[in-house]
Amino acid sequence: MGHKETSQIFEKNRQYFKFCLYGFLKNLRFFEPFLLLIFLGKGLSYLEIGTLYAAREISINILEIPSGLLADTVGRRLTMVVSLVSYIISFLLFYAVSSYALLFFAMIAFAFGDAFRTGTHKAMIFDYLHSRGWDSQRTYYYGHTRAWSQRGSALSALAAALLVFWQGSYASVFLFTTIPYTLNLFLILSYPKSLDGPHHTDNRKVSEVFLTVLRSLFASIKNPRLLRTIANQSLYSGYYKACKDYLQPILKTLALSLPILLSFDDEKRTALLVGLVYALLYAATAFVSSRSGAFARRFGGLATPLNLTMLLGLSLGLFSGLFLHLGWVALAVVLYLGIYVLENLRKPMGITYVSERMNQDSLASALSVESQAESLVAAGIALLLGLFSNLFGVGLGILIVSAICGLLALLVWLPKEE
Repeated sequence: MGHKETSQIFEKNRQYFKFCLYGFLKNLRFFEPFLLLIFLGKGLSYLEIGTLYAAREISINILEIPSGLLADTVGRRLTMVVSLVSYIISFLLFYAVSSYALLFFAMIAFAFGDAFRTGTHKAMIFDYLHSRGWDSQRTYYYGHTRAWSQRGSALSALAAALLVFWQGSYASVFLFTTIPYTLNLFLILSYPKSLDGPHHTDNRKVSEVFLTVLRSLFASIKNPRLLRTIANQSLYSGYYKACKDYLQPILKTLALSLPILLSFDDEKRTALLVGLVYALLYAATAFVSSRSGAFARRFGGLATPLNLTMLLGLSLGLFSGLFLHLGWVALAVVLYLGIYVLENLRKPMGITYVSERMNQDSLASALSVESQAESLVAAGIALLLGLFSNLFGVGLGILIVSAICGLLALLVWLPKEE
């Protein structure tokens, strides 16, 4: 089959564009291409950075189920507003503080925002599709909205490079990030009330709704095949979350080794290369995300492409770490970019595969279980990666972690669909 999306039937109406705009604004995180470099610049070691990342993921892990239950009981829009306010608080703290303790607190605020956002907005999208009778379009529709998120990231990377070049420091990018997040807060408030969840059309007490959702959630996760599905999706996404920012020090090494822009200081040279590479990278991930549905159709089922993309992504990470250790930095960068591309190709397929096996009444809660599993995996990998990078260098750290995840992949391999 070719790439043409012949099965696409959904309507690109006002709500479709709102979903896309939300993703676009959400990914205008001007700090993201420089986060690990910012922490290194504040004097933190790789192990300390690893503990910050792990604290973020563990906090998300703790908050994921309550956030999903809250979304399914008191309303998804209000939950999203709480999330966005938490993000804004964290950005202001990251800008203003330098001590490890205060950065730790900022990371917890960031985790609060992440936990209250992840499963909630996906559930709004899937609930909307269900209400329109477009359930079969989940991979296509979510792939399209995710593509706009990646376009936001591409623009963000270029804008961030210019901001760092203009301001002369990385820290100011946190202040500029508060602007799109404030706009997103008002956008969420404009969503129709029907997206608050299936239980907001009746007059039952919150306690009754809570118990209904909880029972539905436990019924979903008792299914062994669903647990393997969640584990498969979570392993690669958790690996991606923990490893993705290590592209930044690799790019810095490459930038400072190139005989270009020598009249500028190291920070400005690094900013320009990092911004350019991230912009091109996110343009590529936007493209593959929008083609995820067409890619999945080539296989007749989602299990095979999910397995293959996981194995390929972990292999790219392993060889990238090896080449970085050997000093072949440019080749290491090229392979490392593949980790990003494959995450955005497989994410719409993975979320669809998981959501198809869940009870509709507790969709936000059940998708939060998936996000929680991702966070748990990411926390463990972040700690290991920080430790091994401190002990052996970044290249061998990435190689060892990729090898460990490759072995775990065999345990969560999805059986071929009948």
